[in-house]
Amino acid sequence: MSLSVSALRGTGSGRAQVDHRLTRQHLINEYRRGRLSQDQVCDAHPELIRAAKNIGTPVAAPCPICAADELRLVTYVFGSRLPAHGRCVSTAKEMRQLDRRRDELTAYVVEACTACCWHHLRTVVPVGRP
Repeated sequence: MSLSVSALRGTGSGRAQVDHRLTRQHLINEYRRGRLSQDQVCDAHPELIRAAKNIGTPVAAPCPICAADELRLVTYVFGSRLPAHGRCVSTAKEMRQLDRRRDELTAYVVEACTACCWHHLRTVVPVGRP
C-alpha cells in the first residue's frame, strides 16, 4: 500500500482507519516491566466483558496479560441515528447493512479478555457512505 500526497495532506476523503497497535504494545511493555499493575490494565467495564463473552469474535492469540485463550473482538458503531451509547455489532451481515447507510458512522474494534478483563481499543474504522 502506498500513501499519496493528498492522503498525507488530508485532502482525500478524510476518512481513514486508525490503528492503535503502538499504544497497545507500549501499555503491554509497561505492564511487563512492572510499571503498571494488573488491576491498572485489567479494568474492562462489565458490559464490555458481557458482550465479549456472548457475541465477541475469538482471537487466535492469547491474552497479552494473563496468557489465557479468552481474547475476543467486539465492535461498536457510533453515528447519527444510532443510540448515544452506540450499537454493538454482532454479525457481518449487520455490519454490511450499516456500511450501506448514507451516514458517516465510526466503528470501534475493541479487544477484551474474558478471563482477566484486559481491554484495549484496536482499530477505528469509518463505516457508511458520506
